[in-house]
Parts: sequence; structure tokens; C-alpha cells
Amino acid sequence: MNQQPASDSSTMQPGQGLTLTVGYGTDRGLRRELNEDSYIASDPVFAVADGMGGHEAGEIASGICVRALAAMPQLTTGERTATAAVLQQYLVHADLSIREATGARAGTTLTGAVVVEQMGVPYWLVMNIGDSRTYRLSQGRFEQISVDHSEVQELVDAGEITPQQATVHPRRHVVTRALGTGDETEADYWLLPVEEGDRILVCSDGLTSELGDEHIHRILSTAGQPQDAVDALIQAALRNGGRDNVTVIVVDARNVLNDAGAATTAPRHDAAAEDEVTLPRGQAPRTDTAPATHTAPATNLGEGQDANEGGERHDGRH
Repeated sequence: MNQQPASDSSTMQPGQGLTLTVGYGTDRGLRRELNEDSYIASDPVFAVADGMGGHEAGEIASGICVRALAAMPQLTTGERTATAAVLQQYLVHADLSIREATGARAGTTLTGAVVVEQMGVPYWLVMNIGDSRTYRLSQGRFEQISVDHSEVQELVDAGEITPQQATVHPRRHVVTRALGTGDETEADYWLLPVEEGDRILVCSDGLTSELGDEHIHRILSTAGQPQDAVDALIQAALRNGGRDNVTVIVVDARNVLNDAGAATTAPRHDAAAEDEVTLPRGQAPRTDTAPATHTAPATNLGEGQDANEGGERHDGRH
């Protein structure tokens, strides 16, 4: 049975300074029998894995990937000390475990952000392999941080098709890099300073296949709390077809220390003031929160019976 998060929306503040508020949810969608997505949303790791490989095999692959990340010591201590090299070691282990468990018949994408600190300054360490995506809404600017490992992205980069044509291309779901299968298994990494009011979105392609960046930007900009944004994004994807599993994590950053060591509390820019949408390489709010010390890792581990039978919703609600 898939394990699901126990809380609605969590505020995480291991020590002085940076406070994170997170919302998360997953839905089988309207056309899939199984939910092959898995995710983890526990400070300092926020990641989504989208399994591939047919009946149950994709679920196994994504679950192994998430369990590998959950084994990081930072998940127990809450320390923000991970590095890209450390993350890659765990992903190599996940890759080998998936191949062993499935005979290299299944794979998974992975994307997300890990909060790290250098000299007391927080950063988003974004990782990506495959075509799930990580976005950031920061100071009114919305941009996709990760770059898809997909055939259509390569065509866009080569100037053979436009980003708009990529959204309807017949091979838009073909990935060129994944864990557990194929030859290319190394993730890409980006290190970005955390800005006051940052809102991070991590999602499977079940969201981005149904909603364009402008639609996603509008929802992220207007939803008050992270869980409100998660709920609205998933429901919008279902209304637009829900042809795939949809998994969404939204993380807000507050009380970010500036270079002088002082906390800033400037509000996030109003959505209406900024319309810019960055494509890959181109162009009544809820207030209930769970104490950080009681925040359990939110993982959809993907083992055994499908928890989405009957099409019920699985998210961070009580």
C-alpha cells in the first residue's frame, strides 16, 4: 500500500532563520489504473519521481528512488548540509537498485530541490533527470529551473521546433535520461540563493502536459498557501484532461537571512505585476500547520497495492 503524508501543510524551521511552508499532493488522474508517481516532502528534500515501465514496474522504480533519498542522514537530522556529489551518490545507488529489482525494464524521472546552507546562507540545490520539472516564482519572476531531458527539448535546443510545437509533438513524452534504464543516468544540478518569498514548484509531467506555464504561473501567483496552490494545480490538470498521474509539491521560503545576517520579511510580489513566463532554454487560505519536530517524511513509496483504486485523491489533507 502506498504510504501518504499525514499532515495538511507543514511549517519547517529547524533553527533560527529560514522558515519553509510546504504543501503536497498526488492524484492518479482520470485515465491511468495506477499511480506510478512517488514523492518526498520533508526538510530539506522536496522531490518528485515519475515511474516508467508499464504495469507496477514504474511504481517500483519511483518508489526505490524516493526511498534512496529518504535514507539521506539529513532527513533524520534536518541539517542542510547536502551537496550535489552526495546527492549523486544516492542516485547512483537508486539506479543500481532499480535495475536489479526490475531487470532494467523500468525507470523513473526525478526532479526537486534540496535546501542547503553555505556559510549560513541558504540555497536551493535543484536536481533533475528526465522531464519532470522544478520551477521558481521569485520576486515576481516565474521560471523553469530544470531543463527537460527529452527528445523534444533537444529539438527545441537545435532550433528545429518551437517550445509551443514541443507541447503537441508526437514524441513529447520520450525522455533521453532516466534512473534505472538506458545509458544516461546522471542528474543535472543548479545552485540558487534562496530569496525572501521564494515559491518552489516541483511536479511530474502529468501537470505540465495539461497546463501551460502561463496557467501554472497564474495559479502559483494567486494561491495564498502552498497547499492551496497544490490543490488548485491538481484540480486544473484534471479539468484539462488528467491523462497522467499528477504530483505536485509547493514550498514557500520566509525569514531568509540577507548578506548581513539579518532576516528579511518582504512580501512576495503581487502576481498581477508580473506576466513574464520563462520556458526551458527559451523564452480563504489555510493556516493550519504542523510543528517541524513532528513533520514526518511525506513519501509515496509505491509498493504493493495501488492506493488510488477508485480514483480517490491522496494529498496532505487530514
